[in-house]
Amino acid sequence: MNPLIDKWRLDNVKIVLDSGLVEGSVVVENGVIAAVVQKKAGLVHDTGGNGGITIIDGAGGILLPGFIDVHVHGGYGADFMDASKPAFDTITRFHASKGTTTMLATTVTASREAIEAVLEAAAEYMRSDMPYAALAGVHLEGPFISELWPGAQNPAYISPPRMDWVDKWVSLHPGIIKQLTLAPEKEGALELIKQLARQGIVAACGHTDAVYADIMKAADAGLSQAVHTYNAMRGLHHREPGTVGAVLTDARIYAEIIADGHHVHPAAVRLLAASKPADKLILITDAIAAAGLGDGEYDLGGLTVDVRASIARLREGGSLAGSTLTMIDAFRFMLEHTNLTVSQVSRIASANPARQLGLQQRTGSIAIGKQADLVLASESFTSVLRTWVGGRQVYAAD
Repeated sequence: MNPLIDKWRLDNVKIVLDSGLVEGSVVVENGVIAAVVQKKAGLVHDTGGNGGITIIDGAGGILLPGFIDVHVHGGYGADFMDASKPAFDTITRFHASKGTTTMLATTVTASREAIEAVLEAAAEYMRSDMPYAALAGVHLEGPFISELWPGAQNPAYISPPRMDWVDKWVSLHPGIIKQLTLAPEKEGALELIKQLARQGIVAACGHTDAVYADIMKAADAGLSQAVHTYNAMRGLHHREPGTVGAVLTDARIYAEIIADGHHVHPAAVRLLAASKPADKLILITDAIAAAGLGDGEYDLGGLTVDVRASIARLREGGSLAGSTLTMIDAFRFMLEHTNLTVSQVSRIASANPARQLGLQQRTGSIAIGKQADLVLASESFTSVLRTWVGGRQVYAAD
């Protein structure tokens, strides 16, 4: 990892803005975007240092705001449930190499003690100088989920909603829990959703058997997101729209999508993209420890997972068990299988999750005054060339 350079300029790039792609340069000072200059404005591109500014040639690549992954369990052999700095470093380093600059450490349904260990480790990690992709907090996926839709969650640890647990966790680690996934149809869930909303924590439905009316009540209470839409939730039926029908039609609810072609058929991805406004989609990986590694046997929350042809499934029962997806691959999938533009896909990979997490004032787009969380991708979006977090280069392909 390179140290922070006080002032640098990235030339010869196509910059992804809300309005579209523009050719030009970006100037970064002390980790913040100081200027975005379009080529047509007459900027002369230098080939060497100039006035104390370090010049970087982008070689015609695509400059994107850094990806924000709110649902990621691990990568490159490590899992956030390991609850250790070495594991966190491994995960954040790997995903930074794939364009992620901010992420939520996502848990699985596990014992109360194991969850508390992750919260403690994440709080300590966030107080340190995070060297790669930054943790913005923790996403608790469970344990307050439905026994009918456990997916790859360990059913032995499923619990009814426990407001006292959440109160303790928030008290011990204020600001660390950013998202909590639960089944809103369970007794006590609505009260917990109201509490989460008051505390600024994203309440998300997932691993749920909720009918349409349940989701409407939950949204009224403050539920604002659906995890890995279509997966581990009651599906769409024309007489009972179910969880999926509610998510597709309620503009209050952000919809996460795992765009790997395995979790969701491309046609269903297109349906979601056509149904939801572009500012209500969130691209995620749901990546597990196997991401970045080959086929083989892995562990997820104490359950054995077999990865074959990059598809992760539980050995017992065969349920999909997270993914081996990366954000750059998910980005490319959305471009190839939907009618969304590069700017729109950038929005669902960066700006939308930034807004959900309350980070939109400092990250999620390329604009003057924002933190320089940037990704330089190849023109085909097949690879990441460089990644910067807060203006500091944390990955370079060469």
